Amino acid sequence: MICAGLDDLATRLPRHGALAGLDLGTVTLGVAISDVRRGIATPQETIRRTKFSADAARLLQIIADRQITGLILGLPLNMDGSEGPRAQSTRAFARNLERLTDLPIAFWDERLSTVAAERALIEADTSRKRRAQVIDHVAAGYILQGALDRLSHMKATDE
Repeated sequence: MICAGLDDLATRLPRHGALAGLDLGTVTLGVAISDVRRGIATPQETIRRTKFSADAARLLQIIADRQITGLILGLPLNMDGSEGPRAQSTRAFARNLERLTDLPIAFWDERLSTVAAERALIEADTSRKRRAQVIDHVAAGYILQGALDRLSHMKATDE
């Protein structure tokens, strides 16, 4: 089920359970997973994209293995906040994925997540080759952590 926003997602999630964050690119799909208390996002893996059915099969395997309770997809908005072809492609991916899982799916503004991930990897003195291997799931970690922080803030203001 595609949620209207994080507020909607929060109402559909169980009290505890891991979330997955996704950084959808044209060539790769970065995956990050949270802890069950939804405090920390950890970059998990990068799926080399081939066709939707194969990509979805690997993603659904991760979801089953890690007992994921919800999905956060990075939405690549333009810097002015408008949606371009990449955002439309991400929404189409979510609609296709929605047919295969009952998990709630929400979007998170991913502007500059790859830039932040690249900067963190450079600061950690990661080689160019290694950065290329991990950048997508590190970016997924930034996307997921942003959403987790927002969910935590929403929960704190409700209490």
